[in-house]
Amino acid sequence: MSEPTAPLRTTFTAVVLDAPDATALADFYRRLLGWEVTAREPDWVKLNPPGGGTGLSFQTEPLYTPPTWPSAPAAQQMMLHLDFEVTDLSAGTATALACGAVLAAYQPEDDTRIFLDPAGHPFCLWVRTDV
Repeated sequence: MSEPTAPLRTTFTAVVLDAPDATALADFYRRLLGWEVTAREPDWVKLNPPGGGTGLSFQTEPLYTPPTWPSAPAAQQMMLHLDFEVTDLSAGTATALACGAVLAAYQPEDDTRIFLDPAGHPFCLWVRTDV
């Protein structure tokens, strides 16, 4: 495989999460993160952080199957998860629960809380402890 002859500018713009309802899941993350909706189509919503940077997009997938956390044989495996650093894990946990997240039963670390969003995607809130 050869390298391109001219430099190709590539910008990472978003992680896209499939969901049974893109609008509903985007609204959950909008409330959780305080990010703005920057694009909306019938089956697609994009959020961006207020200061710029990589966003999150949501796409309606009628055949969506939520992943299993933790992994289990013969179950839908998690392909990725999102990590969000918070300054206060207790406050972050309260906010996530108030927005509609579910605290996962398995919590392997003291400085991290694992949640499932309304579509079942695992995500983590974590607090820096090495400071």
